[in-house]
Amino acid sequence: MSSLQSRSVTRQRGAGYWAVVALGIVLILFGLPIFGGGAYLIALGGSWYYVFAGFGLILTALYLFRGSLAAVSVYLLTYIGTVIWAFWEAGFDWWAQVPRLVAPTVILILVLATMPVLSRLSRPRRRR
Repeated sequence: MSSLQSRSVTRQRGAGYWAVVALGIVLILFGLPIFGGGAYLIALGGSWYYVFAGFGLILTALYLFRGSLAAVSVYLLTYIGTVIWAFWEAGFDWWAQVPRLVAPTVILILVLATMPVLSRLSRPRRRR
């Protein structure tokens, strides 16, 4: 491996890369129980929201692991669905919205913060 290739690999595996991977791990850890609990809730005749939200988190994490900007789009869809569900379930009772929207909004900010790293990782590499 040439020194140019070595520097390129090192740059890709910097702090930003590892922050993206860490966020992906957190989303998997949140997404799997939400998905599983949602499946159980469906079996009891409850809401389908949690299955879709859990799936959205898992899919976002997988795209983060791949270094793809598609992670942002997937999470934005999940977030929009969450906002729609929250207002459908609790209406405009702002105190009822806090537990439904604060954590997803924090995750949205974190996912949006990965955009510079993801755009750098997804850029086609030039060969010299």
